[in-house]
Amino acid sequence: MMAGSPALLLLLSLGLCFTGAQGQGNTMAVSFLNGSMKHPQEGQRLELKCHTYKTSWGVSWIRLDKDGNLHFIVYISKSSRTTFPGNKRASSQFEVSKQGSSYRLVVKSFRARDQGTYFCIAHVNQVLHFSSGQPAFFPVTTTTAAPTTLTATTQSSQVTMKDTSRHSPDPGRSKENMPNFCCKLVMWVNLACACLLLLIAITITITHCQRPSSP
Repeated sequence: MMAGSPALLLLLSLGLCFTGAQGQGNTMAVSFLNGSMKHPQEGQRLELKCHTYKTSWGVSWIRLDKDGNLHFIVYISKSSRTTFPGNKRASSQFEVSKQGSSYRLVVKSFRARDQGTYFCIAHVNQVLHFSSGQPAFFPVTTTTAAPTTLTATTQSSQVTMKDTSRHSPDPGRSKENMPNFCCKLVMWVNLACACLLLLIAITITITHCQRPSSP
C-alpha cells in the first residue's frame, strides 16, 4: 500500500506523461465487465477488466481509496503468473485471469473496504503506463429526515391548537349565558330596591311611633 497524496500525484503525473509520450497505441482502460453496471451492491461478485492493447504486457491492479491511499492488489505476468501481497500466489478475496490482452480482476464478495477507484498499471521498457480509473462505490442513499420533521411539526401544531381550544371560551356558550346573566342582574337589582324600600318604610314607622302624643 502507498499512503499519502504526494506519492499518488507523482505516480499519476509520471504515468500520464509517459502514456502521452507513447501515443494512443499504448492506451489502457479499466471498466466493469458488465457494461450495464453503475454501482456494485454489498456482497455482490464484482468483475473488472483491464484492456492493454498488448498481449506481451504484465499488469498490476491497484485501488485508490477515498482517503487518497493506493492499495496494491495483484500482479499478473504476461504468462498469467500471479503475485499477491506477501508474495502469495492466491487470494481468498480476489480472482484474476488473463485472456489475450485483457486482464480480469474479480472481487469475490464486494464489501465497504473494497470501495474505491480501480486502476491497472503496466511497466514496459522502463515506462509506466496507467489506465483510466473505474470508480466502484455503493449507491448513495437518500434520507427522509425532512418529511419526519414536517410530521412532527404538524403534530405539535395540532396539540397546541387542542390545548388552546380547551382554555378558550366557546363563543356559542357565551351567547347562551348572556340572557341568563341579564335576568339574574335584573332580579338582584329589583330585590335590592325592594329591600331599600322596606328599610325606608320601617324607619318612617319607627320615627312616627316615637313622636309624643298631643294632650
